[in-house]
Amino acid sequence: MSSIMVDGVRSEVQPGERLIDAINRAGIQLPQVCYHPQLGPVQTCDTCLVEVDGKLVRACAAVVSDGMKVSTNSAAAAAGQRAAFDRVLENHLLYCTVCDNNNGNCTVHNTTKMLAVEHQEIPFRPKPYEVDNTNPFYRYDPSQCLLCGRCVEACQDVEVNETLSINWEDEHPRVLWDGGSAIGESSCVSCGHCVTVCPCNALMEKSMLGHAGFLTALPKSALKGMIDVVKEIEPEMGYGGILKVSEAESAMRESRIRRTKTVCTYCGVGCSFDVWTKDRHILKIAPEHGPTNGISTCIKGKFGWDFVNSQDRLTKPLVRDGKTFREASWDEALQLIARRLGETKSAHGPDSIALISSSKCTNEESYLMQKLARAVVGTNNIDNCSRYCQAPATTGLFRTVGYGGDSGSIRDIENADLVLVIGSNTAESHPVLATRVKSAHKLRGQKLIVADLREHEMARRADLFLRPHPGTDLVWLSAISRYILDNGLANDAFIRQWVNGLEEYRKSLEPFTLEAAEQACGLSAETLMKVAHMIVEAKGVCILWAMGVTQHTMGSDSSTAISNLLLITGNYMRTGTGAYPLRGHNNVQGAGDQGAAPATLPGYQSVDDPEVRRRFETAWGVKLPVTKGFDNHQMVDAIQEGKLKAMYLFGEEMSLVDSNANYVQDAFSKLEFFVVQDIFFSETCKFADVVLPAAPSLEKEGTFTSTERRIQRLYQVFEPLDGSRPDWRIIQDVANYLGAKWSYKHPSEIMAEMASLSPLYAGVSYERLEGYKSLQWPVAADGTDQPLLYTKQFNFPDGKARLFPLSRTQPTEQPNGEFDLHLNNGRLLEHFHEGNLTYRVNGIRQKTPDTWVEVSPELASERGIQSGTRVQLRSRYGQVRVRALVTDRVQGKQLYMPMNSTESPVNRLTSSRSDPATHTPAYKELAVSLEVLPEVDESPLPRSNHRFGHPTPQRGVEVERKWRRADYSVPGSALVQIRVRRKQE
Repeated sequence: MSSIMVDGVRSEVQPGERLIDAINRAGIQLPQVCYHPQLGPVQTCDTCLVEVDGKLVRACAAVVSDGMKVSTNSAAAAAGQRAAFDRVLENHLLYCTVCDNNNGNCTVHNTTKMLAVEHQEIPFRPKPYEVDNTNPFYRYDPSQCLLCGRCVEACQDVEVNETLSINWEDEHPRVLWDGGSAIGESSCVSCGHCVTVCPCNALMEKSMLGHAGFLTALPKSALKGMIDVVKEIEPEMGYGGILKVSEAESAMRESRIRRTKTVCTYCGVGCSFDVWTKDRHILKIAPEHGPTNGISTCIKGKFGWDFVNSQDRLTKPLVRDGKTFREASWDEALQLIARRLGETKSAHGPDSIALISSSKCTNEESYLMQKLARAVVGTNNIDNCSRYCQAPATTGLFRTVGYGGDSGSIRDIENADLVLVIGSNTAESHPVLATRVKSAHKLRGQKLIVADLREHEMARRADLFLRPHPGTDLVWLSAISRYILDNGLANDAFIRQWVNGLEEYRKSLEPFTLEAAEQACGLSAETLMKVAHMIVEAKGVCILWAMGVTQHTMGSDSSTAISNLLLITGNYMRTGTGAYPLRGHNNVQGAGDQGAAPATLPGYQSVDDPEVRRRFETAWGVKLPVTKGFDNHQMVDAIQEGKLKAMYLFGEEMSLVDSNANYVQDAFSKLEFFVVQDIFFSETCKFADVVLPAAPSLEKEGTFTSTERRIQRLYQVFEPLDGSRPDWRIIQDVANYLGAKWSYKHPSEIMAEMASLSPLYAGVSYERLEGYKSLQWPVAADGTDQPLLYTKQFNFPDGKARLFPLSRTQPTEQPNGEFDLHLNNGRLLEHFHEGNLTYRVNGIRQKTPDTWVEVSPELASERGIQSGTRVQLRSRYGQVRVRALVTDRVQGKQLYMPMNSTESPVNRLTSSRSDPATHTPAYKELAVSLEVLPEVDESPLPRSNHRFGHPTPQRGVEVERKWRRADYSVPGSALVQIRVRRKQE
């Protein structure tokens, strides 16, 4: 530690830290309009001027040094701060009392008070531009814009969508989208970064406007009159008196505006933020303190919450009455469930019943669901939707390194020298995680290799983009591994110390020559050698992968090949290295952790282990089933074979998200009894005998575990809609109607029980997760967690990793004369899974109203297709009709179809083939035919969609361009010159 003197008081500082951070940490008030600690120095406002060793400097741009003497309130510093802030007020009309941003956190308001500003020296000058309301979620008011550049910095260098800029050379600068487009017709992805960091009301959520303040819903004419009155009395009264009125109004808002921390309910990144609410109206999502995301969100996390108050919400239990449903009381529904499940168990045994947990609900709810299956029903027939996506990645990691989770944190990915992304459209599937890679690549020189069938955003940004043939990742990864070993490029010291099984693994690589890979994958030997050398020359390599790898018949082996490659190159055990299978749902990691799987109890403890079973039997007071149960893929076959008679499913749209949807739906129609629990009447509900109304994440408490193994608390924002209940309560009710005597009063009690039985979560408690605190498993009993795994050893008895031998395989379904095209499928940025939540958000539906199939320009030309042409896709298993979108994101005979549709679901086309190790369906192995239909409609993507925009990349706000303006001078330098001249006189 070093020390500096600030205003005569000694403060300890970290060598190399920003001076402004040291001042803020010391609790010293210093104006700072453009500075935000997560953006770094923007240097546009000059309000943080301080005197350092006799010279005026911007505190945001200065770095501390031992012995530095700093004055924040010297005459020169104070005068510079006041002059700089006066220039800021030239761009902003103060009308705080009738502003929706008057909530105690407005930087302009607070700085006016801090500096005791009574009057402006430079009068407010409105800009000659209209307010831009073209985005469905937020608006931009140029005349209120400070030109601080925070929004530009966030867009360019944090989110790295590179949409925003400022035209510093213009007579009247303003923030521009795509260099001057309307926001709604630009490349803006509605991530909300710009709105979150705006220090005033220039950028505001439309959900705030007219709702946050007591007077802000008044007609514009009335508001204008009130503002005019304030400006008329300001010369006599001064801002001090006026601000007292706005502060009183702001204090009044505290009585009706609640701010509640939650964790995002969408993808697996684990963003957390405050939800601002007034009654049941969501004012805004305010990210800042989340350990994973900070100020970052995506369109769904920032704006995708309208579904919570949708008129479609289920609020009454429904019981089948012939071909329709009728409303029932909770008691009637629960009695019916208990009776029918009891009858099924008596007649056919407990293994005739299956239960499916939800990857979108909490850890506590998945724990209860597997406990219900094992301790009450008496079966291991329990699973969750990780079977559809991440089970192969988990298997690959268990085979090689011993834990089925990410090697480290998202921060460790940022620290990598090279990131290799395989089969992951990261910018759309995990957008906030992708921002960290994009930022490191743009600003810090991180290298990026992307392997995918489709040229999405990450592929366009990559230093090297590979387009292997479908289903050949195992081949080219293993060929690179063999090349590295054969040419003495492996990390021999690491292998000797930390890795077993080299010789057997080396022998298994014999078929994987570069020549064989070239022929199978369509990648040249030179390209593969280049990838190999980039990997071995990098100081640290992280590999990210997702469904493009896992959803194949060789998904487990391809995931294993990734870990093998990392092991032979020594890319584990330190930051900037490791394996990162990106989890798709908010709690898919947690559902697996909690034992919602047929072969493992909570904490991945095997149902085959007698000692483990005894521990759970003692705690639960029952005998547990011994044999492994059905996974959800096997459950469908078991229904068709007459072995499975009843099912209880919650929080999953299985009839659409399972592969070969026609086959799955046919199976559901054959169930003798089917219970579905959800917040909406989904497609799966149509097959149910009883439908139970559940509550979404904003209406309950619990924990989620993200892709980086991070466990976080979510707090209840709203009371559940009258008639609905949180899932944990419903599961407990079902258990008790079946004869159990559970008495959980709060999810914290469930977590405490689970932690006592699972070493993986041993030290997890709600107290240790209070507020924004989090833990990354494994968590020791004393609360010590492991953000980075394998720092001391691998998770095997001898502490060493294991190279796992592999055999060459190929996709089971290949195009032929009839089915001549390959159909790929996956996620979209705007929508989530089948769209049950996001299609109920009007702004998202406006941007992306329907699904489509992407067709390459060459195929479109060959078959007479244009964007909007209706086509029929047919596979060996079903058919769908959908509109075409012609785009060069796909090539040749490759098609791509988003999974986000209930009307034209892609899984009507996919097969029941699966990975033999995990039974994960081979969603990505799909041959189809395409028939051009006579109807031609408008393009499925409206022109307002961001994909038609034209970003304007630059490094941050480019403040140097402001400094070059003829009307700009540093306030401090001008003041120093005046002082010196007067002294000479």
